[in-house]
Amino acid sequence: MDWILAAHVAEGAARAAGGIARRAFYLPRQVSYKQGDEPVTETDREIERFVTQLLQASFPETRIIGEEGANIGSGSTPIWWIDPIDGTFFFARGVPQFSISIGCADADGKMMVGVVYDPMFDECFCAVRGHGATCNGEPIHVSAVTQLRTALVSNNSNLVPEWTTMLPLCRTIARTGSAAISLCYVANGRFDAYWQHNLSAWDVAAGTLIAEEAGATVTTYDGSPLKVSNPANMLVTNGHLHQAVSQHLTQLT
Repeated sequence: MDWILAAHVAEGAARAAGGIARRAFYLPRQVSYKQGDEPVTETDREIERFVTQLLQASFPETRIIGEEGANIGSGSTPIWWIDPIDGTFFFARGVPQFSISIGCADADGKMMVGVVYDPMFDECFCAVRGHGATCNGEPIHVSAVTQLRTALVSNNSNLVPEWTTMLPLCRTIARTGSAAISLCYVANGRFDAYWQHNLSAWDVAAGTLIAEEAGATVTTYDGSPLKVSNPANMLVTNGHLHQAVSQHLTQLT
């Protein structure tokens, strides 16, 4: 597998999908629900069909798995993880903060390519393992913040114990509605840390690689290695803050 080529194809797919999302954002949206209260729109499904078809045509020997049901291929082959709109709730409510996330892992499950595109701000974050991370072609790096009390951290859940524990310890906590965007904001130094539980592989496949290639530390809450295919919980920091955040989150579990 030519991972550089795969990244270029994924970026092209993400940017084109972003055009679909941008146009739909300014039109009336019909929202339905899956798994109880999880929103989904026709734009989610349209983008997943588009990206799946493009990747299948470009890399027919790979597997493709998407949030909205795509499951093509099998066996020990590279796997593409697609989140057509990461942040559907915000998208459905007309909040311009969501992304298209496309990641590819090798046959052993190691993430090799990650692309996250924010269509409303035209920011495309990309990474190929061993080649660093970029935003719109420019190299990005994590922040140099060393003190939790001055840190801007992020969490998108509603777990009150985590917020009440962490908020007094840091400068403030931000929400983005999109795990992929939060991961990329750690990668480019806007956020100093991000943690989340109950995520799926398509939420984090691309963003974790982008963060790692920008110098971030990526683990579970307790510091164990993160398994992208089954990310029960995830902690991503600039490295300097990792031990401190891990210690506080682990006390809550």
